[in-house]
Amino acid sequence: MIHWLRDARDPLPDTRCALPPDCDAPGLLAAGGHLTPARLTEAYSKGVFPWYSEGQPVLWWSPDPRMVLWTREFKLSRSLRKTIGKFTRSPGCEVRIDSAFEQVIAACAGSPREGQDGTWIVPDMVAAYSRWHAQGAVHSIETWIDGELAGGLYGVGLGRMFFGESMFTRRTDASKIALAALVCFGREHGIDLIDCQQRTGHLGSMGGRELPRNVFEAAIAERIQASAVTAWTYHQRLWAHLAVLPASAVVSPDEGRS
Repeated sequence: MIHWLRDARDPLPDTRCALPPDCDAPGLLAAGGHLTPARLTEAYSKGVFPWYSEGQPVLWWSPDPRMVLWTREFKLSRSLRKTIGKFTRSPGCEVRIDSAFEQVIAACAGSPREGQDGTWIVPDMVAAYSRWHAQGAVHSIETWIDGELAGGLYGVGLGRMFFGESMFTRRTDASKIALAALVCFGREHGIDLIDCQQRTGHLGSMGGRELPRNVFEAAIAERIQASAVTAWTYHQRLWAHLAVLPASAVVSPDEGRS
């Protein structure tokens, strides 16, 4: 029996009540309610996220196992290293954070997904995460080429934890560049764990792996209690975390801040 959230005061159930892996909807925990910042904060703090289609009630999920990416385990392929190296040396190429959140989430919503009909980033979800972004909890990592938004991703930042939501690309490897930049930003600011929600071969090839739900929940409980990152800004020097910058391009922290 799936728990139905009747109003804003009705808490999410214990994640151990989620449907098991051998059922038709593994990880489904609850249904109903609204996507308010307060409800979303409660959900993400418990490792729960909304995922549903147009015309459905809000569905809340807690899959077991959980796909994650430890920033220390990020796999940078030879070809991507070469791509990022060229990107960092090219005028007009840069990574920005939160400069075009509305464009990023709209692009993610409009991107076709293999094996999916339509999008789970429905208008109500776009509106809710945009409100949460305005409060400082949701962020976009953006790849810009010659003044155009070429790709990116968005996700939720709580404490020293980042919950990845979706990504898109308009140029080859632009979303991978954004993910690599997020890894660099995480290494710089003590964010060592990125939630990827569910397994994909793409994430697995870049170092993602699965954790049992109880291990994942213990990990996020510790990280969301840490002080939140206040300066969501990307600096060129952060690429040094992937060793793609020449030594002459790496400046001191004070010199790199604006």
